[in-house]
Amino acid sequence: MKLLNFLRGETFARGIHPPEHKHTAATPIRRLPWADELVVPLAQHIGKPAQAVVRVGQEVVRGQPIAKADGWLSVPHHAPATGVVKAIELRPTARGPWTPSIVIRPHAAATQEDLWGVARDADAMTPDEILQAVWDAGLVGLGGAAFPTHAKLKVPPQAKVHTLVINGCECEPYLTCDHRTMVEEATALVRGIALSMRATGAVRAIVGIEDNKPDAVLAVKAAIAQAGLENVFAEAVPTKYPQGSEKMLIMSLFGVEIPSGQLPVSLGMVMNNVGTMAAIGKLLPAGQGLTERVVTIAGPGVARPGDYRVPLGTPISFVLDWAGAPRDATSACQLVLGGPMMGQAVAALDTPVTKGVSGVLVFRREDMAERDDRRTYPCIKCGQCVESCPMGLNPSALGMLAAKREYDEMGAHYHLGECFECGCCTYVCPSNIPLVQQFRVAKQVLRERAASAPAAPAATRS
Repeated sequence: MKLLNFLRGETFARGIHPPEHKHTAATPIRRLPWADELVVPLAQHIGKPAQAVVRVGQEVVRGQPIAKADGWLSVPHHAPATGVVKAIELRPTARGPWTPSIVIRPHAAATQEDLWGVARDADAMTPDEILQAVWDAGLVGLGGAAFPTHAKLKVPPQAKVHTLVINGCECEPYLTCDHRTMVEEATALVRGIALSMRATGAVRAIVGIEDNKPDAVLAVKAAIAQAGLENVFAEAVPTKYPQGSEKMLIMSLFGVEIPSGQLPVSLGMVMNNVGTMAAIGKLLPAGQGLTERVVTIAGPGVARPGDYRVPLGTPISFVLDWAGAPRDATSACQLVLGGPMMGQAVAALDTPVTKGVSGVLVFRREDMAERDDRRTYPCIKCGQCVESCPMGLNPSALGMLAAKREYDEMGAHYHLGECFECGCCTYVCPSNIPLVQQFRVAKQVLRERAASAPAAPAATRS
């Protein structure tokens, strides 16, 4: 492997350079107060929803487990505030469907200090104990995917991991929560990396950070030196979108490509986000669960942009009020959870902040007018989408097949499954074709067809 290709200026092929708009990068993290009620969805991660273990009217303290994992690919949830369970009912989520949720009414004078958990010697924990502690903490990927962290750190029996790759790129415009985490919580980040290396058996770890964050690179390197870890490195990689994708970052750092349909573990690597590693470094030694996360609140419609430490379950309406964003529909045209390239637009202001929400972006009507007023034209076969696709796909051909609803052809012969919906093709398309949206519809149709297909008959012996 060509380790540290960045020294020769190498990176992944294609990609784009959208305006960064990272105006909050130099602003320290601030803490958000309690909302009148906090809504904790039981399904805020990939996998099965958790099961509530509290009842309506029950008093809970901050950090207390309120839902247990339902199987391996599930995680528990913890009370984000000390208060009373007001209801267990269906509430709206960013995904659209209403989801069973635990509603907590915080006490007016409740402290933001976690009151549940017993400190432990994390350095003496075995790999299995570390994995169990990560599971008990309810940790998921805080970069946005929300995949259960304990399942990601669990190495399959037939695999062997030698490298832990930590994603500190944060290539999406506007978002700076990972940046501020690396600057302000570098010690916790390095502690989390060390624990994760022991859990996976990795002999080295590399933190990949885009070179537009020099202060983060310096902060992480200083924390590594202070911890005396000789096999952990922090390296700058070229700034380009989507550098934060696991396939792109591994290509930039090592010059190797993850085989089609496989995961980094097939190359002996496991990748995690810097926010997740910092949470491991803070929560495991304290024996606590995840009750809050750092969220970037930004966009042209925000009067007080910045990175805020937000209690999980805080409604978007409260976040907007605190950040000085208008809540009326004539001023705030679009709200996005996550980044503008891969985030989700939300319509309901009572949608809560969950574990996978890295940003809340507010765009005014005038900011969106030029884009919204553009007509969609037929593909002119200019090739800009092909030149920008980091996966080397042909978005133009996929888009024309999608328009004809040739979804099976897209999946079978045009590698639709390799698209991770980064949005590069839609961003550069001069015809304003919503390519990513078309691909999402195609994937959903194929998933539904696969789920409804009859099972193949079992082979019979003669």
